[in-house]
Amino acid sequence: MSSPAYKRILLKLSGEVLMGEGGLAIDPEVTARVAGEIKDARQAGHELCVVVGGGNIFRGLSAAAKGIERATADYMGMLATVMNALAVQNALEQIGVDTRVQSAIPMQSVCEPFIRRRAVRHLEKGRVVIFAAGVGSPFFTTDSGAALRAAEMNCDALFKGTSVDGVYNADPKKDPAAKRYETVSYDTVLADNLKVMDASAIALCRDNNIPIVVFNIREPGNLASVLRGEGVSTVVQKEG
Repeated sequence: MSSPAYKRILLKLSGEVLMGEGGLAIDPEVTARVAGEIKDARQAGHELCVVVGGGNIFRGLSAAAKGIERATADYMGMLATVMNALAVQNALEQIGVDTRVQSAIPMQSVCEPFIRRRAVRHLEKGRVVIFAAGVGSPFFTTDSGAALRAAEMNCDALFKGTSVDGVYNADPKKDPAAKRYETVSYDTVLADNLKVMDASAIALCRDNNIPIVVFNIREPGNLASVLRGEGVSTVVQKEG
């Protein structure tokens, strides 16, 4: 079997991915499907780190706009990501995937603190490592946390699972004429404000030459397809 193009990846999921149609913040059936996608990728020979946002439970920026002090709101959002990480861990372990959760905010009763060398060792042992609580500081998004962890873990790529199948020159939900990029440069994403991830995350990936693969995680089996080079996605990378 040939080696995968991206051996070690970081999978960034929005918290909304875990929501079902019934209005549950964390839908067990949806979470189980996402866990199955991760298991398939692991069985295909990839080493996986995962970062899950917290928007299905609490959005710090939105709460700050409504009057909660920004730093406090961001810490509340970080705690929401820990809840999501534990939910994904539970779903993975129920299907036989050895998993560890590491939090940037120490909470030894429920998970490990983030220790880079320990996380690397977990990956080398075949475990999936889920990073929670962002970077552990306010004013940074989980996108920035994902980019930071991808750099720290020497990941070959950052996979951004969204509800659209790539990066478009306009919002495809509003503009039927929007065109999808097969590849696009970091600088174009920043200059044209294409809303792939926040600017600091894009810049961090650019500076560390980490490709960002944007794909639709809501389509069953799509993560494995994109990893095989068969699915629809957009790759954000250096020009040339």
